[in-house]
Amino acid sequence: MKKPTLIIAGVVALVVGVPAVSLLHGYYGSGPLKEDKTFTVPDGANLSIVATRLQAAGAISSARAFRLHVRLLGHGGANVKAGEFMLPKGASEEQILAILSGNEALRRFVTVPEGLPSIMVQERLMAQSALAGPVTVPDEGSILPDTYDVKAGETRVQVVTRMQGAMTKFLAEQWAKRDPDLPVKTPREALVLASIVEKETGKPAERAIVAGLYENRLRQGIPLQADPTIIYPITRGKPLGRRILHSEIVAKNDYNTYSMQGLPKGPITNPGRASIEAVLHPAKTQALYMVADGNHGHVFADTLAEHNENVKKWFAIRRARGEI
Repeated sequence: MKKPTLIIAGVVALVVGVPAVSLLHGYYGSGPLKEDKTFTVPDGANLSIVATRLQAAGAISSARAFRLHVRLLGHGGANVKAGEFMLPKGASEEQILAILSGNEALRRFVTVPEGLPSIMVQERLMAQSALAGPVTVPDEGSILPDTYDVKAGETRVQVVTRMQGAMTKFLAEQWAKRDPDLPVKTPREALVLASIVEKETGKPAERAIVAGLYENRLRQGIPLQADPTIIYPITRGKPLGRRILHSEIVAKNDYNTYSMQGLPKGPITNPGRASIEAVLHPAKTQALYMVADGNHGHVFADTLAEHNENVKKWFAIRRARGEI
């Protein structure tokens, strides 16, 4: 090989080799941790969230570089697991990924978000490989949404029992502190109404007024007309994924509050603490109607005439968006 060719080859090797060496050192070399440290991966966290938390904890130098290294050298990091882990002093990115995707968690977690129906609670538990044994779909409304510690080898039935015990305890405590003269007369009725409030609004500031609105309707014998009660017998609480059909609005069953007065026969999801508290301590309101405001909330009305005007505004918003 001629000398100029050797020089060019050397330059190419240098240009290609330096980034490669940097990549390998970044992944396999010692990390910045100055001492052993516990690190928590939240239930449901993806690689981007984990990388950001690792950088904030001082376990890696760069979240962006970590994501790149894992993508190229760490098989995508798809098996990162929820739990609390011990990261050793100076752990490399390779070591960290191995720890977070292994079975050496100090603590493991299962999170049940507010409003997660029981069929999806079962699915979430069945997806936890550290747990043992099958579990049937829990009774709707029996699970208290929260983050729970679970032990490797613990049965799914045991976990459900703890979740249900937490709901029973919380509901009993809150029922004892309820406002007087509520239209719901038992803890079970409060739970059913709280499940509707949970599905009707995701805005914390609205929960008490939504609860007050529905309690006004119960007192006056007006059907609740809550859309989520139409959907529940169709999907068991999972998203419908389309608009509700007219035939479904008029369908007669034990849940559809458009075709019946009063509460459905049971909860339509697992309500969180805030929705239960809203039902037991509702806002003092005269509202009987509500409609979406176009900003993930609702506009409330005391009279049908006022409500009809609000509905016109909502349809105008939808037309402007090209939805109708």
